This record gives sequence, structure tokens and C-alpha cells, in this order.
Amino acid sequence: MAKNDLLVVGELNVDLILNGIQGFPQIGKEIVANDLTLTLGSSSAIMAANAAALGLSTGFAGMVGNDQFGDYVLETLEERNVSTAFVRRSDSYQTGVTVVMNYDEDRANVTYCGAMEAMTSLDIPWFEMSNYRHFHLSNFFLQKGLHQEITAIFKKVKSLGLTTSLDLQWDPADVWNFDYKECLPYVDVFMPNEAEILRLTQEDSVESALKQVEPFANTIALKMGSKGSLGIKNGNRIQVSAFKADVYVDSIGAGDSFNSGFIAKYLQGAELGDCLLNGNLMGAINTTMAGGTEAFKDKKALQTKIEQLQHSKTTS
Repeated sequence: MAKNDLLVVGELNVDLILNGIQGFPQIGKEIVANDLTLTLGSSSAIMAANAAALGLSTGFAGMVGNDQFGDYVLETLEERNVSTAFVRRSDSYQTGVTVVMNYDEDRANVTYCGAMEAMTSLDIPWFEMSNYRHFHLSNFFLQKGLHQEITAIFKKVKSLGLTTSLDLQWDPADVWNFDYKECLPYVDVFMPNEAEILRLTQEDSVESALKQVEPFANTIALKMGSKGSLGIKNGNRIQVSAFKADVYVDSIGAGDSFNSGFIAKYLQGAELGDCLLNGNLMGAINTTMAGGTEAFKDKKALQTKIEQLQHSKTTS
């Protein structure tokens, strides 16, 4: 029997996105936003939903509360063809919520973690792991129940024959308690952005940070925003320029969409440069609609955007 492509383990929350905000919040004062959008949030869910949109058979393992936001998360994932069979519902914790305050091409986030903090390695469907080809974990720092077990988790997944990827995301506590020297040997693709790898290594330059991490990593896929992405494997480096979409709405989930595009090509056995190129493409498409998944919702429209961006890059 053919295996499923991708199992994503991670946090689940909704995003409440505020746009057209008149000023910056100050204690004791009220400001107004001109637009509000409720959408599927969380780095992990965005990656899973968009990977499914790209044709990967995808399952998700996580935790939500027994509440309306939990209903919304599960319904939206299922609508996007992501299996939620391994998502647990908690009576003790509410579903996570992130309030996103958008300011042009930048933003500020406030997150209530809720159920995502309660998940442990016991909630990972180990009995089903052999039915998947690839394991992806994202937003490590928000999932406190996994902190002490992260290396053991990746080591066990590798022993079961899966390929693996990891996107740490930002540490809100700014502690960066992740032993990359111990864990990364069991991670096939490490997927940080520039700001994250700088803080993780406490280095002053991206080049110095990469030199710290590279000896322990199998493949690094470094997200560089408008500069594209950089791949490092077996001492070889390749940088791929970014795509530029004609329409920009916001960059929420762009890095997660990069992950989905990269892994989709990776599972086809593509070369590193092609994986980076597809990651950049999906990251650019992500920015054309609000939130992390809306641009991938309509498969026909998605294919049109892919063709348009590919054409514009070859003719530019």
C-alpha cells in the first residue's frame, strides 16, 4: 500500500488579522482598525494546508480546545484536504489565538498559546508513523511540552525510516533553548530564516551563524525574504532569487508556504536548487491574499498564479 506523503506535528490556532490600523497601541488608549479577517493560523497548519493544496497527502497531529475556534480549525483543515485524525481535543485548554496587527509589510503578533502548550510526544501518532514518508515539525518554542524531548522525537522518527524537516520559528521568550548540535543530525532539512538563525547562534552576521550550524546540519534551507533563499548541503551552497508578485496583501505565512513548496519538491527527489525555487514561488504566491492559506484555497487560481509568476521570472 502506498504511503501518505507528509505528517505535520505542531501548534494549531486561529489568526485574527487587523488591517488599516490607525496608529500603534498604547496603554490606556484605544485605536481603530478598518478591517478584520478570521483565518486559519499557526505555522504548522499553514504549511500542512498548503502542502495539501500542492498535492501532498497530508496528516496533522496537534491539539485544540473543545470550543468554536477548535471547530473552525478542524473544519478548515479538512476543507483543505488535511487529515485531522490525529488532532486531539482538550477539555482543559482553549484553542490558541493569534491577534495579528498588520502595518504595510510588517506586523506585530500577540498569541494566546492555549492547547498548543499541552501537547507532548505521547500525542504523536507513533503507531501510524510508518504510513508516512516525511515528518515536519514547526514552531518548536511555542510547544513547551516538546522542549525536553525534541531530539528524541527526531531520532525516533528517523529510526522509523522517514525523512524529516524542522522550522523552529521565533522564540517569544528570546531564550532560544534548542540544542542544535544534538538535534540537527536527525533533521534532514533545517528551515530557519535569517533573524532566527542569528538569535539561535548569538552571532552578529548570518555568515557566522551559518558556520556555527553547518557542521551539524544535513541540509539548510535559509529563508531570506526579498533576497530569496539559500541552500547548503555537503559544503555546497546555492542561492535562488525571490519571485515578485504583482499584488501584495500581507506576508503572514510566507515562510510556511516556502516550507510547503520546498518539501513538495524534496519528496519528488528534486535537486536543492529546484526545491528552493519552488519554495520561493509558494512564498510569493502566499503574499497575494490575506493570511497564510487563502491564496492556496482555489486550485485553479493557484495554478494560474504559479504560471504567471514563473513566466514573469523567465522574462524579467
